[in-house]
Amino acid sequence: MQLVAIQKKIYEIRNCRVMLDFDLAELYKTETKYVKRAVRQNLRRFPPDFMFELTPDEWESLRCSFSTSNIGRGGTRYMPFAFTEQGVAMLSSVLKSDKAIDVNVSIMRAFVMLRQFSLSYKELAAKLAKLEKKYNKQFKDVYEALDLLLKEKDWGERERIGFK
Repeated sequence: MQLVAIQKKIYEIRNCRVMLDFDLAELYKTETKYVKRAVRQNLRRFPPDFMFELTPDEWESLRCSFSTSNIGRGGTRYMPFAFTEQGVAMLSSVLKSDKAIDVNVSIMRAFVMLRQFSLSYKELAAKLAKLEKKYNKQFKDVYEALDLLLKEKDWGERERIGFK
């Protein structure tokens, strides 16, 4: 399973990285209604920090990200479930097929890669901020010197360059 394809199905909602039920159903090669049914039959395994149902506003804003059919015309009639990393892991215990296990391993790897990328990005941003703070003072002196030189130089008529 390609990690890049899985990473494209991970969204940030309510400051959490989540995967939506229909994307998971596609990866598991099953229908969304079976994923929802398995979750509803095991609701105790899915506390709010593992899974939550999107609000209509959240769903509407997400619909702009990907093409979906209109509600009531064969499209999504119920708000999708959003599964956090822990919720996806719990889902593999509810969907007890070999395919679900294989897909979950790939999904867990994608979440880990995103977390590692996020941490390295934060470290890089902190280093850049530190360098900026350190060297801005030195460049301030250079900019002041350049401004002074530009003001002192008489920029009247210059000698023409090129064909005379």
